[in-house]
Amino acid sequence: MLKQPYPTEIHYLISPNQYALMIRSIILAALMLATTAAISQSVTFEQWLNLRQAGNASISPDGASIAYTITSTNWKDNTYDMEIWLSRKGATPFQLTHTPKGSSNSPQWSPDNKWIAFLSDRGNKTQLYLISADGGEAFPLTKEDEPITSFAWNPDGKQIAFTKNDSDSKAVKATKDRFGAFSEEGKEYKLTHCWLLPVTTDSIAHPTRLTEGNYTVTDLRWSPDGSQIAIEHQPDPLIPSSIHAAITILDKSTKKPVLIIADPAGDHLLSWSPDGKSLLYSSSVTDTVAQYYKNNRIFITPTATLSPKEIAATIDENKNVVDWNPQGIFFTASLRTKTALFQLDPASGDIHPVATGIDVVGNTTFSKDGQFMAISGRSFTGLTEIYTGAANTAANTTANILAQLTHLSDQLKGWPLPINEVIQWKSKDGASIEGILLKPANYDAKKKYPLLVVIHGGPTGVDRPEPVPTYVYPILQWCEKGALVLRVNYRGSAAYGEKFRTLNVRNLGVGDMWDVLSGVEDLNKKGLIDTTRMGCMGWSQGGYISAFLTTHTSIFKAISVGAGISDWQTYYVSTDITPFTRQYLKATPWEDKAIYEKTSPITTINQARTPTQIQHGELDRRVPISDAYELYRGLQDRNIPSRLFVYKGFGHGITKPKERLAAIWHNWQWFAKYIWGEEIPMPQ
Repeated sequence: MLKQPYPTEIHYLISPNQYALMIRSIILAALMLATTAAISQSVTFEQWLNLRQAGNASISPDGASIAYTITSTNWKDNTYDMEIWLSRKGATPFQLTHTPKGSSNSPQWSPDNKWIAFLSDRGNKTQLYLISADGGEAFPLTKEDEPITSFAWNPDGKQIAFTKNDSDSKAVKATKDRFGAFSEEGKEYKLTHCWLLPVTTDSIAHPTRLTEGNYTVTDLRWSPDGSQIAIEHQPDPLIPSSIHAAITILDKSTKKPVLIIADPAGDHLLSWSPDGKSLLYSSSVTDTVAQYYKNNRIFITPTATLSPKEIAATIDENKNVVDWNPQGIFFTASLRTKTALFQLDPASGDIHPVATGIDVVGNTTFSKDGQFMAISGRSFTGLTEIYTGAANTAANTTANILAQLTHLSDQLKGWPLPINEVIQWKSKDGASIEGILLKPANYDAKKKYPLLVVIHGGPTGVDRPEPVPTYVYPILQWCEKGALVLRVNYRGSAAYGEKFRTLNVRNLGVGDMWDVLSGVEDLNKKGLIDTTRMGCMGWSQGGYISAFLTTHTSIFKAISVGAGISDWQTYYVSTDITPFTRQYLKATPWEDKAIYEKTSPITTINQARTPTQIQHGELDRRVPISDAYELYRGLQDRNIPSRLFVYKGFGHGITKPKERLAAIWHNWQWFAKYIWGEEIPMPQ
C-alpha cells in the first residue's frame, strides 16, 4: 500500500490533480471491464428462468396414454403458464390445451380413457374443464362463483365430485357493505365443501352440494364401486387445525356422513383398497406435538371393523403413498440424496423397491390394473422428465427400463454445467453431515476457489445433485464465474431418518451453524477454497440459518438472508404456522424465554460484523416481514453494511418471473461486490 498520495517517480512528472484524475480513470475502466465480465456469462439469468419444466404426469386407466404438464415463462404477463401435453399410445407428445390467458393443470382421465378433465383459470376463477383425448377444443363443466380447488371422477365416469370454497353469506355481505373491511384473527377464512356434478358434453350442469357443516373438506376419494366418498376434513383451513383432521365416509345417494377415523391427532386420507373394503390413511394417532420432525405413520383399517394395522414402519423416513392397486401399495421415500419407489404387499407387509432407473422419483401414477406407470422424475444430471413403462413389481428386481417420453434436458445442451459431488463430513458434535459440492465445469484441482454456501429451507428440505439449481441464487453462473458452491443437508433435513431430523429440536440455529461451519472447515482442510472470499445465503429456514451466522461468526465476507427468522418470539406470535415453533423449541416464549433467546439471531445482533442483504415478500405470513425489519434495524443501528429488498405483493416465495429476476440480480450484485470486488449496476 502506498504511503504517499502518488509514487515519487511520478511526482515530478504530473501534478497531484492530474494523478488523481488518471487513477480515477483507471479505476473506472477496471470497473467497466469487471462489470462486462460479470454480466457476460454464457448462460443469462433470463435463459435460466426460461427453462421449460415438466410435471404432474397422469396415465390413462388402460395404461396406453400419458397426460402431463409443461410450465413455461411468460414475461409479457409476468406469469408462469402451465399447459397439458398428451402422448397417445406411445406417439410423439403434443400440446393438448392452449390457454389464452392463464394456465391449465391437474389432468385426470375419465374411466373410459376418452376424456381428460382439468382445472383452468382461463375464465379468471379456476373452473373445471373437459377435453377429448383425441384433441379439439376444451369446454367448461362448471361456472361457479368460487374457484374449484380439487376434483375426482366417479368410477362410472358419469359424475365428478369437486371441492370449492363457500361463497359469502348474505349476512357477511351486509356486514361488509355497512362496516367495510376488517377481520378477526383466526376467523378470516372460507370453508371448503364437496359438490357432485353430472358430466355432460353439451351444457354446464348444475352441481349438488354433498357436505354441510362447520368444517372444511381437505381431500376426497371415491370408493371403487362409486357408491361412497371418503372425505378428510378439519374444523377450518388454518394450519393449526390440521392436528384435528378426521376421516368421514359419505354415502352418495343419501348424503349421510359417518365419522370413522378421529384420533386425538390428525388423520389424513390416502386411498381406498381396490376391493373397497379398507381405507389407507396416515396418522400421528396421539402425538399432537411432533409431527413436523417425526416420521409419518401409515395405517390400513377395514371400514366394517375399524381395526387399524400399521404398515411400512420399518422405513425410517416419511412415506408418500402414490397408489393402491391390484399389484399392491406403492409409495415413495427419500433416501439421502435420492427418492425411490417402493411396493408393499398389504397382506404380508413385505416391502421391496421398484427399480426405475431414476435418481429422484416424483409424481407417480398407475393404470387401473397396476401394470403400467408414468413418473415425473429426473436423473442427477438432467431436468425433470416424464417416464413410462411396465410396473415391474417382482421381488428382488434389479432393472426396469422405462421409456423417456420428454427430452426437456436438451435445453441444457452447450451449457457449462457445474460438476456435482456428494460429500460428507463430521459436525462439531460428531453428527455425520452430507452436502452437495458444485464445481466449475473447468475445475482445476490445483487452484483455490471462492466459496458460496447456499442453505435449503424446511428445515425438512433436502438438496440433491442437479445441473441447474433453481430459485433466486444463480449457482450455475457463480460456478462459471469461478466459485465453488456448497449446499448443506444440515441436521433436520429430510432423507436421513427421524433421529437426524430431531437433532435440531431445541437446538435450532446452533446445531445448524455447526453443520455449515464444519463443512467449510472440511473444504479448507482439503485445500479447495480461498477462505478470504466466502459468502452464505438461504431462503426461509435457510434464511434463518444465514441470519444466525450473521450474528455468530465473521468468516463470511457477505451474507444474504431470504425470508428468514430473526426473532423466534416475534415469529411465534405472528406466523401462520405457530405449532412449528412450539414443537421444535418445546415451549412457548412465556414458558421458556431462554430457549427463544438462545436460538434467535437478534439476541446476538451486537456481535454482527458481516455485510448482510435481506430479501423478503411484503405479504409473507409464514415468516412475517417484521422479522426482516427487525434484523435490518439491528444491523443499521450497528452501522453494518446492509440493505433490505421488499418484493411487493408476494408472500413467502417469489412466484413471478420479473421479481424473481430482480431477486437473482440483487444476489448477483451483493456477492460480486464483497467476493469479487465488483460494482455491478442493474441492467436497464
